[in-house]
Amino acid sequence: MKKEFLISVDLGGTNILSALINNKNEIVYRDKQPTTISKGAEHIVESISESINKILEGNKLEQSQISAVCLGVPGTVNPHTGLISVAPNLNIVEFNIKESLAQYFDIPVLIENDVNIAGLGIKHFELKDEVKNALVVFVGTGIGGSLFFNGNLYRGSSYFAGEIGHMRVDKKGMLASGKSKTFENIASRTGIVEAIEADIRSGKKSELAESVLKKKRIKSKAISKAIENKDKVVVKHINKGCEVIGTVLGSITTLLNIDTIVLGGGLLEASGDYMLPKIEKAFRKSVLQAPGEIAKLVVTKLGDDAPLYGGIALADEFLV
Repeated sequence: MKKEFLISVDLGGTNILSALINNKNEIVYRDKQPTTISKGAEHIVESISESINKILEGNKLEQSQISAVCLGVPGTVNPHTGLISVAPNLNIVEFNIKESLAQYFDIPVLIENDVNIAGLGIKHFELKDEVKNALVVFVGTGIGGSLFFNGNLYRGSSYFAGEIGHMRVDKKGMLASGKSKTFENIASRTGIVEAIEADIRSGKKSELAESVLKKKRIKSKAISKAIENKDKVVVKHINKGCEVIGTVLGSITTLLNIDTIVLGGGLLEASGDYMLPKIEKAFRKSVLQAPGEIAKLVVTKLGDDAPLYGGIALADEFLV
Protein backbone atom coordinates (compact mmCIF):
# COMPACT_ATOMS: atom_id res chain seq x y z
CA MET A 1 0.00 0.00 0.00
CA LYS A 2 1.38 3.42 -0.97
CA LYS A 3 2.61 5.59 1.89
CA GLU A 4 0.74 8.81 1.16
CA PHE A 5 0.91 10.52 4.56
CA LEU A 6 3.10 11.38 7.51
CA ILE A 7 2.12 12.45 11.01
CA SER A 8 3.86 15.37 12.72
CA VAL A 9 3.63 15.78 16.48
CA ASP A 10 4.63 18.86 18.47
CA LEU A 11 5.07 17.77 22.08
CA GLY A 12 4.74 20.76 24.40
CA GLY A 13 4.58 21.21 28.14
CA THR A 14 0.88 22.10 27.93
CA ASN A 15 -0.46 20.41 24.81
CA ILE A 16 0.34 17.75 22.24
CA LEU A 17 -0.41 19.05 18.74
CA SER A 18 -0.58 16.43 16.00
CA ALA A 19 -1.23 16.75 12.28
CA LEU A 20 -1.79 14.48 9.31
CA ILE A 21 0.12 15.73 6.27
CA ASN A 22 -0.48 14.43 2.75
CA ASN A 23 2.01 13.93 -0.07
CA LYS A 24 1.29 17.47 -1.31
CA ASN A 25 2.66 18.83 1.98
CA GLU A 26 -0.81 19.91 3.13
CA ILE A 27 -2.11 19.59 6.69
CA VAL A 28 -5.39 17.74 6.26
CA TYR A 29 -6.27 16.84 9.86
CA ARG A 30 -5.32 18.08 13.33
CA ASP A 31 -5.61 16.78 16.87
CA LYS A 32 -4.88 18.38 20.23
CA GLN A 33 -4.36 16.52 23.50
CA PRO A 34 -3.36 17.87 26.94
CA THR A 35 0.13 17.02 28.19
CA THR A 36 0.04 15.48 31.66
CA ILE A 37 3.58 15.80 32.98
CA SER A 38 2.94 14.60 36.54
CA LYS A 39 2.30 10.99 35.48
CA GLY A 40 5.72 10.51 33.90
CA ALA A 41 7.28 9.93 30.48
CA GLU A 42 5.44 6.70 29.67
CA HIS A 43 2.08 8.39 30.22
CA ILE A 44 3.14 11.18 27.83
CA VAL A 45 3.93 8.52 25.23
CA GLU A 46 0.50 6.98 25.81
CA SER A 47 -1.09 10.38 25.14
CA ILE A 48 0.93 10.73 21.92
CA SER A 49 -0.20 7.27 20.82
CA GLU A 50 -3.83 8.19 21.55
CA SER A 51 -3.47 11.28 19.38
CA ILE A 52 -1.94 9.25 16.53
CA ASN A 53 -4.66 6.62 16.78
CA LYS A 54 -7.31 9.33 16.68
CA ILE A 55 -5.79 10.60 13.43
CA LEU A 56 -5.68 7.11 11.93
CA GLU A 57 -9.22 6.24 12.93
CA GLY A 58 -10.64 9.65 12.02
CA ASN A 59 -9.24 9.34 8.51
CA LYS A 60 -9.75 5.56 8.09
CA LEU A 61 -6.05 5.01 7.52
CA GLU A 62 -3.84 1.97 8.08
CA GLN A 63 -0.42 2.28 9.66
CA SER A 64 1.06 1.06 6.39
CA GLN A 65 -0.07 4.30 4.73
CA ILE A 66 2.03 6.45 7.10
CA SER A 67 5.66 7.01 6.12
CA ALA A 68 6.75 8.30 9.55
CA VAL A 69 5.77 9.87 12.84
CA CYS A 70 7.92 13.00 13.27
CA LEU A 71 8.11 14.22 16.85
CA GLY A 72 9.37 17.55 18.19
CA VAL A 73 10.43 17.55 21.87
CA PRO A 74 11.32 20.53 24.09
CA GLY A 75 14.71 19.31 25.23
CA THR A 76 18.11 17.95 24.26
CA VAL A 77 17.54 14.98 21.97
CA ASN A 78 19.60 12.69 19.78
CA PRO A 79 17.74 12.40 16.46
CA HIS A 80 19.65 9.25 15.53
CA THR A 81 18.93 7.19 18.65
CA GLY A 82 15.73 8.87 19.86
CA LEU A 83 17.19 9.48 23.32
CA ILE A 84 16.03 12.52 25.28
CA SER A 85 18.95 13.54 27.50
CA VAL A 86 16.93 16.14 29.34
CA ALA A 87 13.58 17.85 28.74
CA PRO A 88 13.08 20.13 31.78
CA ASN A 89 9.55 21.27 30.88
CA LEU A 90 8.45 17.63 30.72
CA ASN A 91 10.45 16.42 33.76
CA ILE A 92 12.17 13.87 31.53
CA VAL A 93 15.79 12.75 31.93
CA GLU A 94 17.51 9.98 29.94
CA PHE A 95 14.45 8.51 28.24
CA ASN A 96 14.29 6.93 24.79
CA ILE A 97 10.98 8.19 23.48
CA LYS A 98 11.58 6.65 20.06
CA GLU A 99 11.79 3.13 21.46
CA SER A 100 8.84 3.73 23.77
CA LEU A 101 6.55 5.03 21.02
CA ALA A 102 7.66 2.26 18.65
CA GLN A 103 5.98 -0.25 20.98
CA TYR A 104 2.60 1.15 19.92
CA PHE A 105 3.11 1.39 16.17
CA ASP A 106 4.82 -0.26 13.25
CA ILE A 107 5.71 3.14 11.81
CA PRO A 108 9.19 4.74 11.72
CA VAL A 109 9.52 7.31 14.53
CA LEU A 110 11.76 10.34 14.01
CA ILE A 111 12.64 12.73 16.85
CA GLU A 112 14.09 16.23 16.97
CA ASN A 113 14.35 19.18 19.34
CA ASP A 114 11.18 21.28 19.12
CA VAL A 115 12.84 24.51 17.99
CA ASN A 116 15.07 22.63 15.54
CA ILE A 117 12.05 21.00 13.92
CA ALA A 118 10.23 24.35 13.87
CA GLY A 119 13.33 25.84 12.27
CA LEU A 120 13.28 23.14 9.61
CA GLY A 121 9.67 24.03 8.83
CA ILE A 122 10.48 27.73 8.57
CA LYS A 123 13.66 27.16 6.57
CA HIS A 124 12.08 24.92 3.94
CA PHE A 125 8.50 26.16 3.73
CA GLU A 126 8.63 29.84 4.66
CA LEU A 127 12.08 31.00 3.65
CA LYS A 128 12.00 28.58 0.71
CA ASP A 129 15.66 27.66 1.22
CA GLU A 130 16.67 31.16 0.09
CA VAL A 131 18.93 31.82 3.09
CA LYS A 132 22.30 30.27 3.86
CA ASN A 133 23.08 31.13 7.48
CA ALA A 134 20.13 31.70 9.79
CA LEU A 135 18.98 31.66 13.38
CA VAL A 136 15.40 30.81 14.34
CA VAL A 137 14.42 31.99 17.83
CA PHE A 138 11.23 31.08 19.67
CA VAL A 139 10.25 33.22 22.65
CA GLY A 140 7.75 31.43 24.88
CA THR A 141 7.90 29.60 28.20
CA GLY A 142 11.65 29.66 27.60
CA ILE A 143 13.82 30.83 24.71
CA GLY A 144 15.18 28.35 22.21
CA GLY A 145 17.02 28.62 18.93
CA SER A 146 17.98 26.62 15.88
CA LEU A 147 21.00 27.36 13.73
CA PHE A 148 21.47 26.86 9.99
CA PHE A 149 24.91 27.05 8.41
CA ASN A 150 25.32 26.83 4.64
CA GLY A 151 21.67 25.82 4.41
CA ASN A 152 21.93 22.89 6.82
CA LEU A 153 20.66 22.49 10.38
CA TYR A 154 23.57 22.60 12.84
CA ARG A 155 22.92 20.30 15.80
CA GLY A 156 26.31 20.56 17.51
CA SER A 157 28.73 17.94 18.80
CA SER A 158 26.30 16.65 21.43
CA TYR A 159 22.99 17.89 19.96
CA PHE A 160 22.86 20.98 22.19
CA ALA A 161 23.42 23.68 19.57
CA GLY A 162 20.94 26.55 19.54
CA GLU A 163 20.16 26.59 23.27
CA ILE A 164 20.62 30.34 23.44
CA GLY A 165 18.10 30.73 26.26
CA HIS A 166 20.70 29.45 28.72
CA MET A 167 23.25 32.16 27.92
CA ARG A 168 24.15 34.21 31.01
CA VAL A 169 23.34 37.88 30.51
CA ASP A 170 22.73 40.98 32.58
CA LYS A 171 19.52 43.03 32.58
CA LYS A 172 20.59 44.81 29.40
CA GLY A 173 21.43 41.65 27.49
CA MET A 174 25.21 41.86 27.80
CA LEU A 175 27.17 38.67 28.48
CA ALA A 176 27.65 38.23 32.21
CA SER A 177 29.08 35.94 34.89
CA GLY A 178 27.78 32.54 35.95
CA LYS A 179 25.90 34.04 38.90
CA SER A 180 23.70 36.21 36.66
CA LYS A 181 20.33 35.26 35.19
CA THR A 182 19.93 33.50 31.88
CA PHE A 183 18.62 35.08 28.70
CA GLU A 184 15.29 33.23 29.10
CA ASN A 185 15.03 34.13 32.80
CA ILE A 186 14.82 37.75 31.71
CA ALA A 187 13.31 37.91 28.22
CA SER A 188 11.05 34.86 27.78
CA ARG A 189 7.31 35.27 28.18
CA THR A 190 7.72 33.59 31.56
CA GLY A 191 10.40 36.07 32.66
CA ILE A 192 8.47 39.09 31.42
CA VAL A 193 5.25 37.91 33.08
CA GLU A 194 7.06 37.35 36.38
CA ALA A 195 8.36 40.93 36.25
CA ILE A 196 4.86 42.25 35.47
CA GLU A 197 3.38 40.24 38.35
CA ALA A 198 6.02 41.52 40.77
CA ASP A 199 5.17 45.14 39.88
CA ILE A 200 1.46 44.50 40.31
CA ARG A 201 1.98 42.84 43.69
CA SER A 202 4.02 45.87 44.79
CA GLY A 203 0.97 48.06 44.16
CA LYS A 204 1.45 49.32 40.63
CA LYS A 205 -1.73 49.62 38.57
CA SER A 206 -2.32 47.41 35.54
CA GLU A 207 -5.24 45.93 33.66
CA LEU A 208 -3.71 42.53 34.37
CA ALA A 209 -4.03 43.03 38.15
CA GLU A 210 -7.18 40.94 38.41
CA SER A 211 -5.51 37.98 36.70
CA VAL A 212 -2.56 38.22 39.06
CA LEU A 213 -4.76 38.43 42.17
CA LYS A 214 -6.79 35.43 41.00
CA LYS A 215 -3.57 33.60 40.09
CA LYS A 216 -4.67 33.17 36.50
CA ARG A 217 -2.08 32.49 33.82
CA ILE A 218 -1.29 35.62 31.81
CA LYS A 219 -1.32 34.64 28.14
CA SER A 220 0.29 36.30 25.14
CA LYS A 221 -3.03 37.69 23.87
CA ALA A 222 -3.66 39.44 27.20
CA ILE A 223 -0.21 41.00 27.01
CA SER A 224 -0.89 42.13 23.44
CA LYS A 225 -4.15 43.77 24.48
CA ALA A 226 -2.44 45.52 27.40
CA ILE A 227 0.18 46.89 25.01
CA GLU A 228 -2.57 48.25 22.74
CA ASN A 229 -4.13 49.92 25.79
CA LYS A 230 -0.75 51.42 26.72
CA ASP A 231 -0.66 49.68 30.10
CA LYS A 232 2.42 51.26 31.71
CA VAL A 233 3.53 48.18 33.66
CA VAL A 234 3.22 45.83 30.69
CA VAL A 235 4.80 48.24 28.21
CA LYS A 236 7.76 48.84 30.55
CA HIS A 237 8.62 45.15 30.85
CA ILE A 238 7.93 44.31 27.22
CA ASN A 239 10.28 47.13 26.23
CA LYS A 240 12.96 45.79 28.55
CA GLY A 241 12.49 42.31 27.10
CA CYS A 242 12.82 43.66 23.56
CA GLU A 243 16.05 45.45 24.48
CA VAL A 244 17.55 42.27 25.91
CA ILE A 245 16.43 40.15 22.95
CA GLY A 246 17.83 42.61 20.42
CA THR A 247 21.13 42.99 22.27
CA VAL A 248 21.70 39.24 22.57
CA LEU A 249 20.81 38.65 18.92
CA GLY A 250 23.20 41.42 17.92
CA SER A 251 26.05 39.73 19.78
CA ILE A 252 25.22 36.36 18.22
CA THR A 253 25.16 37.91 14.75
CA THR A 254 28.54 39.52 15.31
CA LEU A 255 29.92 36.10 16.28
CA LEU A 256 28.30 33.96 13.58
CA ASN A 257 27.73 36.41 10.69
CA ILE A 258 24.24 35.04 10.01
CA ASP A 259 22.10 36.70 7.35
CA THR A 260 18.59 36.02 8.70
CA ILE A 261 16.97 35.88 12.13
CA VAL A 262 13.41 34.55 12.35
CA LEU A 263 11.48 35.20 15.54
CA GLY A 264 8.56 33.06 16.68
CA GLY A 265 6.62 31.93 19.71
CA GLY A 266 3.30 33.09 21.13
CA LEU A 267 4.57 36.42 22.42
CA LEU A 268 6.01 37.50 19.05
CA GLU A 269 3.04 36.15 17.13
CA ALA A 270 0.66 38.18 19.32
CA SER A 271 2.72 41.38 19.62
CA GLY A 272 5.23 41.23 16.76
CA ASP A 273 4.17 44.53 15.20
CA TYR A 274 5.05 46.27 18.46
CA MET A 275 8.04 44.22 19.50
CA LEU A 276 9.98 43.72 16.26
CA PRO A 277 10.91 47.41 15.71
CA LYS A 278 12.13 47.67 19.32
CA ILE A 279 14.09 44.42 19.05
CA GLU A 280 15.64 45.62 15.81
CA LYS A 281 16.60 48.98 17.35
CA ALA A 282 18.51 47.23 20.16
CA PHE A 283 19.94 44.77 17.64
CA ARG A 284 21.38 47.56 15.48
CA LYS A 285 22.99 49.15 18.53
CA SER A 286 24.81 45.97 19.57
CA VAL A 287 25.79 44.29 16.28
CA LEU A 288 28.99 45.28 14.48
CA GLN A 289 28.37 47.25 11.31
CA ALA A 290 29.61 44.76 8.70
CA PRO A 291 27.64 41.67 9.82
CA GLY A 292 24.71 43.90 10.74
CA GLU A 293 24.40 45.33 7.23
CA ILE A 294 23.38 42.01 5.70
CA ALA A 295 21.29 40.68 8.60
CA LYS A 296 17.50 40.92 8.51
CA LEU A 297 14.99 40.21 11.29
CA VAL A 298 11.50 38.87 10.59
CA VAL A 299 8.61 37.27 12.50
CA THR A 300 7.53 33.84 11.28
CA LYS A 301 4.15 33.55 9.60
CA LEU A 302 3.87 29.78 10.14
CA GLY A 303 3.25 30.10 13.89
CA ASP A 304 2.26 26.82 15.57
CA ASP A 305 2.41 25.06 12.21
CA ALA A 306 6.19 25.53 11.91
CA PRO A 307 7.13 22.31 13.80
CA LEU A 308 4.39 20.40 11.99
CA TYR A 309 5.81 21.33 8.60
CA GLY A 310 9.27 20.68 9.99
CA GLY A 311 8.34 17.02 10.21
CA ILE A 312 8.32 16.87 6.42
CA ALA A 313 11.91 18.12 6.23
CA LEU A 314 12.96 15.74 9.01
CA ALA A 315 11.46 12.79 7.14
CA ASP A 316 13.24 13.87 3.95
CA GLU A 317 16.53 13.86 5.87
CA PHE A 318 16.22 10.56 7.73
CA LEU A 319 14.06 8.32 5.56
CA VAL A 320 15.98 6.64 2.75
